[in-house]
Amino acid sequence: MNTFAREADALAMAPLLNCLLREASVPAPEPAGEPEAGRAVHRLRATGRLLRVRTGRASAAPELWTGTAWQPVRHSGLVELAAQEMRAVTGRSNVALAAEMTAGREIVEALLAARSRAVPPESLWLRSEQALVMGHPFHPAPKARSGGGPPGSWLRYAPETHGRFPLALLGVREDAAVDDGDTSALDTLGRAPDGYRLLPVHPWQLDLTRHRPAVRAAFAEGRLLLLGHTPWDARATASVRTVHVPGGDERPGATGDLFLKFSLEVQITNDVRRIRRHELRHALRTDPLVSAAFGAVDGPAAWLSERGYRTVRGLEETFPVLVRDGLDDHLLPGATALLAAALTEGFDGDPLDRVTDPLPWWSAYLDCVVPPVLEAYARHGIAVECHLQNTLIAVGPDGLPVQALFRDAEGARAIPPTPREAAWERLVYCLVVNNLTGIADALTRRFPGAAAALWPLARQVVQRCDKELGLPAAETLIAAATVPCKANLLSRWIDADGTEPHYVPVPNPLVVHS
Repeated sequence: MNTFAREADALAMAPLLNCLLREASVPAPEPAGEPEAGRAVHRLRATGRLLRVRTGRASAAPELWTGTAWQPVRHSGLVELAAQEMRAVTGRSNVALAAEMTAGREIVEALLAARSRAVPPESLWLRSEQALVMGHPFHPAPKARSGGGPPGSWLRYAPETHGRFPLALLGVREDAAVDDGDTSALDTLGRAPDGYRLLPVHPWQLDLTRHRPAVRAAFAEGRLLLLGHTPWDARATASVRTVHVPGGDERPGATGDLFLKFSLEVQITNDVRRIRRHELRHALRTDPLVSAAFGAVDGPAAWLSERGYRTVRGLEETFPVLVRDGLDDHLLPGATALLAAALTEGFDGDPLDRVTDPLPWWSAYLDCVVPPVLEAYARHGIAVECHLQNTLIAVGPDGLPVQALFRDAEGARAIPPTPREAAWERLVYCLVVNNLTGIADALTRRFPGAAAALWPLARQVVQRCDKELGLPAAETLIAAATVPCKANLLSRWIDADGTEPHYVPVPNPLVVHS
């Protein structure tokens, strides 16, 4: 097994192993005598199989108990073990997901090989956006790209390979154009012929759809024209289908940077990343409310507004483009934005590499992230999906967090006074289980001796928010024994809708570590 293959096996195995341990196991005694230092035994609840994993930096190096000895497990064996457990739990098979898990591991190997040949960007923020080689740490196949074709056809578009590429430019005839909100930024990306409007398209999406009958008909009838490509490169970001369009010297005449979010006919984690009609409408209804809420919150937190969209009548879900604010107009002077999720994997320039005392850094992070999220919810009825991939943390020259920026109107909700239970459950998962736990774990791996002090500080921030905002749900949260955790393995196995996943209870770190 070559270096890339060994690394891919470990990287692909880690999130699947995390899913099994979180969703399907309980601690168990060592069956062969005295426990081995640095290893923990887990029993899968439905099948009764015993797994032993290395503890410490992260659960890894799984071994399966054969009845007489421990046998090392590779990724293929772990896929089969997960399939057996899920079949026992649910009474159903899911051959497609098992194949997706296997394919995801092969894709990781392809990404590693391509990444080794790619040149990292100079921008620290962009290095963070493109750092997620393993991806979601609690998903059975975070790097699978079902429907996207062989890796050779799309590796150049991948954030993990430091993808940068020109956008395809279409002209959409004015009577076939659908515009809502402020789309003026799109008209600065090139020139369209008279009677047409400019429509940028992700080149991967164009490759995947251009031979479909409806798309071919649109070109044949003149509703769409292929105008070429941008003379500048867009940059792949962590979500894959959202790209960064630079401003300044790289795009002469531009007033600033921006993000463009496209449809992709590719399944990434839990969904085919096609922007549905109702999602376009939702973004334009919800975004002004979210923008107003974050404009009113105390402190420098910012929301990256999705201010308009353009698409093609009859192909609304095939070629939509959402215009999202760039960073230039929102960042504090002298601050550098970083993708919060990248702090859990590490990257060249990671500010955690410079930290000597984790508690001041953690306190600053908490103060940037928690109060604006809870204030938007308590005072404005806005729940944002503040998970690690939707959170940017801006740091000052000393590497300390000074500002949080949040994004993605698709997951944001304007919540009526009643009922709020489902929205609060999702908010707690995103904020506590995904965001804060991910960052706390990253700090704990570096500073094991500080682990016991991290969550009491988080509890204090939530208590302060409760006192200032009068948010009864926050008081309930810090007293709850468990918090809801998204069960990605189970949800995918039973083909649950991506917007209505299953949750499992996990110990509440705000209580357990208080």
